[in-house]
Amino acid sequence: MVGSKTLIKILNVMRTRLYIPIAFFVILVTGCSDKLDSEGVSRITNYAVITLNDPDDQFVLAGSTYAEPGASATENGTSIDLNIKYQGTYFSSSVSTTLDTSQPDVYTAIYSATNKDGFPGSKTRHVYVAGKGDLVNSIEGIYTSTVVRNGTTGSQYQNMKYVIIKKTGANTYELSDAIGGYYDIGRAYGPAYAASGYEITANDISANDFTFGDPVPVGPFGGADELTSMNVDPATKTIKFVAKWDAGYTFEVTLKQVNF
Repeated sequence: MVGSKTLIKILNVMRTRLYIPIAFFVILVTGCSDKLDSEGVSRITNYAVITLNDPDDQFVLAGSTYAEPGASATENGTSIDLNIKYQGTYFSSSVSTTLDTSQPDVYTAIYSATNKDGFPGSKTRHVYVAGKGDLVNSIEGIYTSTVVRNGTTGSQYQNMKYVIIKKTGANTYELSDAIGGYYDIGRAYGPAYAASGYEITANDISANDFTFGDPVPVGPFGGADELTSMNVDPATKTIKFVAKWDAGYTFEVTLKQVNF
């Protein structure tokens, strides 16, 4: 006859052998469940592709009607909604869904679209809005700029694009950069480093008689920059001015009017 102690041992062994396959089955089922839950989570997103109808920058005569060239936006070959906004650079940084051609400035046209997964895409172009003075009665316009600083220059400071002279009154004007784009364009530091907002009063353009406004800072460099002379040549469509910055630099700027 089997003793009680021996019987207990036999039952414990049988119980252990029964638990092992049950535990393995639970693990197997749990592992399959995790796998099934994770399947289908990964997916491909197609970013918005924006194509400009005309890749070139645009030039607009101040006060005229702007014909937006437009752009298209697609997601995996299918058209999606496109948004357009315009932001000023030198005279105003406001953003609008329409371009105000009565306000000369360098505008950034921002074309943007968002795909179905919420990822944005964008492209930009510049829109130059300016008047076109005859340099006899008006000096407003858009100009390329060549700058000599303290007697020296370099290729990156030749024919820089662009400086705008904005007409603000009957005989008053404002410069987009009173150092001719030296740091903004030549050094490629960007518009924040322009000496923007400098005011000029044309008493008699033919006599090169100008009154200059208060000094302006050179972007985050600060200091005070002011013009000391300005000469206009309508025959060659050029304006030359000298600006002195109290940081110890003199800028000799030659502006060449752009015909557009």
